[in-house]
Amino acid sequence: MTSPIRDAKGRPLVAVTGLGVVTSLGQGAADNWAALTAGRSGIHAITRFPTTGLRTRIAGTVDFLKAEPMVAPVLSERFAAAAAEEAVGQAGLGSGFPGALFIAVPPVEMEWPQRQALAEAALAEAAGTAGEVTYADLLRAAATRRFDDWHDLFIFGTVADRIADRFGTRGSPISLSTACSSGATAIQLGVEAIRRGEMSAALCIGTDGSVNPESLIRFSLLSALSTQNDPPEAAAKPFAKNRDGFVMGEGAAALVLEDAAAARARGARILGYVLGCGEKGDGFHRTRSSPDGAPIIAAIQGALDDAGLTPDRIDTVNAHGTGTPENDKMEALGCLAVLGERMRAVPISSNKSMIGHTLTAAGAVEAAFSLLTLAHGRVPPTLNYAVPDPAIPLDVVTEARDLPVRTVLSNSFGFGGQNTCLVFAAEPA
Repeated sequence: MTSPIRDAKGRPLVAVTGLGVVTSLGQGAADNWAALTAGRSGIHAITRFPTTGLRTRIAGTVDFLKAEPMVAPVLSERFAAAAAEEAVGQAGLGSGFPGALFIAVPPVEMEWPQRQALAEAALAEAAGTAGEVTYADLLRAAATRRFDDWHDLFIFGTVADRIADRFGTRGSPISLSTACSSGATAIQLGVEAIRRGEMSAALCIGTDGSVNPESLIRFSLLSALSTQNDPPEAAAKPFAKNRDGFVMGEGAAALVLEDAAAARARGARILGYVLGCGEKGDGFHRTRSSPDGAPIIAAIQGALDDAGLTPDRIDTVNAHGTGTPENDKMEALGCLAVLGERMRAVPISSNKSMIGHTLTAAGAVEAAFSLLTLAHGRVPPTLNYAVPDPAIPLDVVTEARDLPVRTVLSNSFGFGGQNTCLVFAAEPA
């Protein structure tokens, strides 16, 4: 029988044995890492749909993976499958995944082209009547084979079911959507399941293919998006004084988590360890953070406490770093509050400056990049930090920096006060 390997709190130690990434920088961890550390941006003008009249016309879209119809659930599934294929293959677990699936997916609703088609079909059903479309007309239109397919497509759990079937995960797959912390939450759920002894492995994915006109308009109405469309690669400016909002991105990342004892027993290559998870909800506002920063501070502190680490053990921070005026300020406040004055000299970087904000995928994508930082001893740069904000006294990395990295704090903060932080390490604490 395999002897247990425990973490600092006596729980089963959780190892990462596989990772896969898809972003606008490319497909696969190797291509993404090369582009990321070279400071190459994947943000560009949107060509997927007309952008005339939109205030924001740029995004970090994944244009090299095709999907039909080009709607959020199909794109999200396509990205998730590609990332999981790489992660599961690297883990070398063979056929039939020995654990459950935890997948972060965007909130799903029928998109405008489908709504329009349904309305037109309902009008046809109502032809010859008084001309007013009734609910019965909509039901008859939706009952056609074409709309039955759409009904299945836009059910929230569809992506999880298809990914679970494809990789043979066990039990009912868990779909979750906790705003921009979703990908990190998926990893947290996998970690907790292994710690409880419910499974020896977990497949954790964050995926998002939500770049569409409706999403751009909604975020624009919240004044959340950058409107500096030209040049596209200069729009995302995390922590800079002249930041004006985030840039939408898309993609996916997958991690294979395992009980470290089981992974070592089968001779698996361990890419790193998840030592800590911190989570704190914030009911202050639907989009804004609590002004005192208490929930963000609690999430960061919770991750360190869960890992059994003191603040001086953090070597670098993979920032949430959206480039919105408020988020960057609150993240800096939280990091300084927990890590103290030392935080001014801790390298911090935001991948969103190159790939955009991948929304429900972001926490998982940045987790994968954190593990690659540990593997290579290299901190990726933050682009467009030409005008430092004196109110944010942090060591923002502007060119890839080589240094010994043993631990990474990865932050994920979402609308609605969804705050999740993870601590990754090259070796057990």
